[in-house]
Amino acid sequence: MEEQKNIVVADSLRHLRGNNYSFFCDDDCCNEYLVHAFCTGGFCRFAFNGREFELREGDLMIVRKGKLIEWMQPSADFKVKIIYITSDFINLCTPQSNYGTKGQLALFLNPVMHLTPEQQEVCRSDFRMVEQRLGDTGHHFRRDMLIATVQMLILDFFDFHSHLYDETDISTQSAAIMNRFLTMLEDGTYRQHREVSYYADRLCVTSKYLSEVSKKVSGYAANYWINRYTALDIARLLKDKSLSFVRISDLFGFSSPAYFSRYVQRNLGMNPTEYRE
Repeated sequence: MEEQKNIVVADSLRHLRGNNYSFFCDDDCCNEYLVHAFCTGGFCRFAFNGREFELREGDLMIVRKGKLIEWMQPSADFKVKIIYITSDFINLCTPQSNYGTKGQLALFLNPVMHLTPEQQEVCRSDFRMVEQRLGDTGHHFRRDMLIATVQMLILDFFDFHSHLYDETDISTQSAAIMNRFLTMLEDGTYRQHREVSYYADRLCVTSKYLSEVSKKVSGYAANYWINRYTALDIARLLKDKSLSFVRISDLFGFSSPAYFSRYVQRNLGMNPTEYRE
């Protein structure tokens, strides 16, 4: 995968890392790509965001953060079409709709959409169009053309999600607040700040209002997302046996290893030693 490309189309899992069956290579640059995977045959079981899922024929999977995929187990007849798009290019192409915020949160919890036969045909058409336009290197307005093509893809994905989950749009103000809140979390701010009041202060709103907006947009209060991002990061680091528990505790600013252990027990369901084993 060439990191300088905004869009990469693949029709196999040839970019996998070793035997771990992750869509991404070891290089961190691969995590800069959003993955849009349309299953065309067989199935693939995988762990994402601490939970297990299954991608079957006719399903669409959208993954924003590749490092949240822990493992994958594809069937022998698994076939998939994949479009990798950089985060920056996705942001450039995303339509002026606030629905993207709600969709992003929903896909964080469940990255798989079970498409209807009609939606599957639209998805195939969108994937073909992206690949076709990507190959049109002689187009004098290629960048604008690719932006328009990816924007159509995104709009169709919004439509799939809103029909499947009966979701509606959200207000511009709520979308702006949640986008800024999520950006802080994705930047790793939770490693040192896990109080809702910290984020509310920087968003110039009250803690109560931030939690109300989060609940309205995602179905979960702000504290849920702070703890979710924190727990996932801790879980990932606990798997690295070169890192001591004290080191991980220090990275997250816990006042003591004992407090760190209690936090892991509460959020991961077991203590650090049990989780690492």
